[in-house]
Amino acid sequence: MHAVHLRRKRKESRLVLAVQLLLLAVFFALWEVAGRLSWIDVLLFSYPSKIALYLSQQAVTLEWWGHIGVTVGETAVGFLLGTLAGTLLAVLIWWSPFLSKVLDPYMVVFNSMPKVALGPIFIVMFGGGFTAIVMTTLSITVIVTTLVVYNSFSEVDPNYVKVVRTFGGSKAQRFRRVILPVSFPAIISTLKVNVGMAWVGVIVGEFLVAKSGLGYLIMYGFQVFNFTIVLSSLLVIAVAATGMYQLVVYIEKLLLRSR
Repeated sequence: MHAVHLRRKRKESRLVLAVQLLLLAVFFALWEVAGRLSWIDVLLFSYPSKIALYLSQQAVTLEWWGHIGVTVGETAVGFLLGTLAGTLLAVLIWWSPFLSKVLDPYMVVFNSMPKVALGPIFIVMFGGGFTAIVMTTLSITVIVTTLVVYNSFSEVDPNYVKVVRTFGGSKAQRFRRVILPVSFPAIISTLKVNVGMAWVGVIVGEFLVAKSGLGYLIMYGFQVFNFTIVLSSLLVIAVAATGMYQLVVYIEKLLLRSR
């Protein structure tokens, strides 16, 4: 019975993948035909074969890989620091109800602010470079991580906490034995959300200050009205972001398997 269920699940997974690939192929085919038959303005929208030719030419240049490396490196740093800082802040405000009450209005206000507006301030404070871009990323990821993780801490069944407290467990033991394990799935989900948020922060930061990176290439392509550069950069971002997301999913499986 279990073997039949597994076969059915594998068959369904293959079918889903086939339909996904078919939809992608149809999209690119329609785009290519529309570009070649001038149904769309190729100056604005380009078409897949032109983008593929551009990417194949750029793939042999060190400059192109340098742009990709800069953006991926900034994203990885922003993702890790944002997740770590947000989780630590969530632990602090869970640990201290007084601190939670003090910080609550500030976090609500900061979370509702458009973080892009802080970009010029970061440029003035840290200069137009790596630090300003990472700070822009942190401004997007830290508060979201803090709110999601803290809410998961707060929603833990209080009966579990009471059991540990009844047996004389300290606050540190309640956190280590109950709060953290129960909140583990929420923390992992935050990692997935932060992948996209980190990419948004880095690209916005590169729009504002960078002289290299994929965000810089998008702005450069827009300024010289070469949308093949813009769309090629977007395609690379999509592939890199998907790869990073899948890496997080793989790590999630490893962590859940080891629990």
